[in-house]
Amino acid sequence: MILDDLIQVGHLKGAHGIRGYTWVISRTDPIENIFDYQPWYLKRPTGFQAVQVEDHRAQGRGWVVKLDVSPDRTAAELLAMTEIWVPKSALPSLEEDEYFWSELIGMRVVTTTGVLLGTLDAWMETGANDVIVVRPCAGSVDTQERLLPWLVRRVVQFVDRQQRVITVDWDPEF
Repeated sequence: MILDDLIQVGHLKGAHGIRGYTWVISRTDPIENIFDYQPWYLKRPTGFQAVQVEDHRAQGRGWVVKLDVSPDRTAAELLAMTEIWVPKSALPSLEEDEYFWSELIGMRVVTTTGVLLGTLDAWMETGANDVIVVRPCAGSVDTQERLLPWLVRRVVQFVDRQQRVITVDWDPEF
């Protein structure tokens, strides 16, 4: 499986119980949609490993999953912090101005005047709007980490998937 064909949708957090269940941290919205996207590929130190979801269920305020590679707690513990990837073709189609958050990670963030602020490192969901975390990188204007609101047409002007650049209307002094 080629990395360009895959997209990260979450990760496994740690073992739950003795029957091989593992906590799932989902990056999908809603979070339970992660189980609709199959097959799963776990990113292991040796490469990607295809796995089958045998069972999943809501557990308290989160979700747990039983995979074919985790028959017991010991095996499930070894999966802690393993990334979950799926083929892009398993995801729903997006409109032209819609994006998967994971595809934006690592994109350069540049102002409308061409100033490189850094790269998109993460995002935060807030009540009002999402916020992107822009970390400095080689060639950025300074060493400041910035939090920018993800406001399309007000702050975020354009996302160039090919060049991996997000153009923002933002004052580098702010």
